[in-house]
Amino acid sequence: MIRIGQGYDVHRLVEGRRLRLCGVEVAHTLGLDGHSDADVAIHALCDALLGALALGDIGKHFPDTSSDYEGIDSRLLLGRCMELIRSRGYDIGNVDVTIIAQRPKLAPYIPQMREELARVMQTETDRISVKATTTERLGFEGRCEGISSMAVALLVKRQ
Repeated sequence: MIRIGQGYDVHRLVEGRRLRLCGVEVAHTLGLDGHSDADVAIHALCDALLGALALGDIGKHFPDTSSDYEGIDSRLLLGRCMELIRSRGYDIGNVDVTIIAQRPKLAPYIPQMREELARVMQTETDRISVKATTTERLGFEGRCEGISSMAVALLVKRQ
């Protein structure tokens, strides 16, 4: 049996924060604002994984009203999502993450992002796709006000 989920997240760019995407620190003058480390790509991926098994969303499992998650490394949230997935007898078929940002240029970071997601998810790197795109200077991403991310996850039931 296979299950598919999709996720989406967005965070505002602000001064005074580090920019972390897919668990990798990216050199930039701005970072993402949020209750946790605001890793928009991992948040979208968590929503895709949880959605594939109809387990709700990241806010249900890790509410931003809880001090337990304030400043938390989103890789820990992803690891907990993977525990939920595996406890229900599923493994990763593949995941596909798209990051939408005008700046910074993310292509140099993508190999490391794929490796880091695979490490946290305890799966092979060839099951992890990460892509980046711009909006040709349109919308909030194009004006460099924020970054958004979309993710799709395919889960496969263990035999």
